[in-house]
Amino acid sequence: MINCKLKVENSLGIHVRPAGNIVNITGPAASTVELVYAGQTVNAKSILNLMMLVITPGSEVEFLINGSDEQKVAGQLTELFQNKFYEDAS
Repeated sequence: MINCKLKVENSLGIHVRPAGNIVNITGPAASTVELVYAGQTVNAKSILNLMMLVITPGSEVEFLINGSDEQKVAGQLTELFQNKFYEDAS
């Protein structure tokens, strides 16, 4: 199991597009992927679950990834967050 803590550094937080990007990574994964934010744990393969959390810019989230492709999923999520969901031009 991998615990992957990431900071939301884009200017709008996790809205529909970033949530979709997360699901594009987690959905096809063989591993189970959960996201922990503000004391709540949700299935990170569900866009509705991600949107329900209203994750704001500057927040830290934690992914709990468990399965055969956990390293790959953690790497893809880390890249997505580091690149600010490919939204901010700066």
